[in-house]
Amino acid sequence: MTPAPHLNTLLSTDVLTPATLERAASPLTITMSDDTSQAVLAGWTFMTSCLEEKRPVYGSTTGFGPLVVHNGRDDPEDQCDNVLQHLTVGQGQDLPLDVVRATVLVRVWSLARGLSGVSPMTLAALRDMLATSFTPAVPAMGSVGASGDLVPLAHVVQSLRGIGCAYWDGVRMPAREALAQAGLEPLRVGGRDALSLVNGTSVTTAAAGLAVASMRRSHEVALALSALLTDLLGAAPAFLNPSLLRAFGHPETAQAGERLSFWLDGTAPSGTRALQEPYSVRCTPQLLGAAQSAVDWADQVVRRDLGGVSDNPLFFPEQGEVAHGGNFFGQPSAFASDVLSLAATQTGNLAERQIDLMVDPHRNAGLPAMLAARGGEQHAVQGLQVLATSLVAAMRRACTPASVQSIPTNLHNQDVVPFGTQAALTALEQTRSLRLLHGCLGVVLRQAAHLRPGGATAPPCAELVDVLAEAVAPIEPDRPLDEDIRAAAAALDSHVVERFPEVAR
Repeated sequence: MTPAPHLNTLLSTDVLTPATLERAASPLTITMSDDTSQAVLAGWTFMTSCLEEKRPVYGSTTGFGPLVVHNGRDDPEDQCDNVLQHLTVGQGQDLPLDVVRATVLVRVWSLARGLSGVSPMTLAALRDMLATSFTPAVPAMGSVGASGDLVPLAHVVQSLRGIGCAYWDGVRMPAREALAQAGLEPLRVGGRDALSLVNGTSVTTAAAGLAVASMRRSHEVALALSALLTDLLGAAPAFLNPSLLRAFGHPETAQAGERLSFWLDGTAPSGTRALQEPYSVRCTPQLLGAAQSAVDWADQVVRRDLGGVSDNPLFFPEQGEVAHGGNFFGQPSAFASDVLSLAATQTGNLAERQIDLMVDPHRNAGLPAMLAARGGEQHAVQGLQVLATSLVAAMRRACTPASVQSIPTNLHNQDVVPFGTQAALTALEQTRSLRLLHGCLGVVLRQAAHLRPGGATAPPCAELVDVLAEAVAPIEPDRPLDEDIRAAAAALDSHVVERFPEVAR
């Protein structure tokens, strides 16, 4: 098992990273330092004293949203029930389990700062959950990402209370049964616990973080596959001239050129190609450099979210302050996720065009149509290209920005909202579609290398072909390729991370 991370009171932005979120998909033990435990205890003690002193605390002494003008319920556990029941309204398919588990990890990280007034017992219950395979069943639809991810997080808490459904070892069942299987007691919440659990953008941040982690790998895969395509076509790498790329003025373009040159080191051009290659070859450093810039910005935004506290109100024991505001408003990750979707889709456009280039006998340097050794008797990657066309069309359709779709709701208490949750979940779906597109391209290039006498000429490209060949056999005769596409995607991910470990940090 991967060593557990340590929580600490500083929780700087490099403590929890997008790549770290992927580790929560499996049981994960989280240890808390003494300083962290003391900070959580201090925040909870101060929050409790505020309630005892009858200080106004939103959601603890009041109603919620526009009903804040009314008193809440007197009993703390009853008041927690007050917030959860009306929010348990989610609809649609369940969120992927890795998203839900990453969400709980993000929530733990925020609450462990001690500024939310959450009880140590409730925080311990979340940590206990992550140490098992128990995963709440959380409907995908319901959050506007404005006052936190209220609806999906309410389903998380209800599941931990034994209400609704949950998963145990990937099997969906009644939540109370799943708790028993996991050896967990139903969660009891009091004080401000329920509101502190739901009043943050943890679903948004988790999905955006997982999307960033996936996109980082896919960007590296795009560079590797673009280089292999260039090699198999026999194209000259003149378009990677360092002086040319530096003159473009965008450092990420020059960096993409350097990476492409790494993969193409030792290539032997055929000398039969036209002076200038199609854009799907010649403009790869400019396109993928711009994508890198977008991913870097999204990564920075998500890391800041992971290092911050998303909740309202916040409690500052040393200053004796209860601060009410809007630190649950998911606009940063909403913008970042929309940009990430655009970068993923344009990278997908590139992959789809590269597939088309390699199956076209008029442009693929003498390879047979559809890379079928016996055209008509077999069809090789013909169906695969149809899948790629379908995938890229779906990605384009999903690119409408969510971050500007504000619709007033909640009696105009939430009169402007960012829809960050929808943006982040869309970005994650886009990156997963891109990964499949790269799986398709990987199968195509593996088949092209099989049909091309001598295969790849650059040693790094030849090594990449070997990696793909271990996962995917030549298509001769035809066979179902659905599993091969996924196998190629997995092999590509593993190879680029092995080559460049920083991609997974």
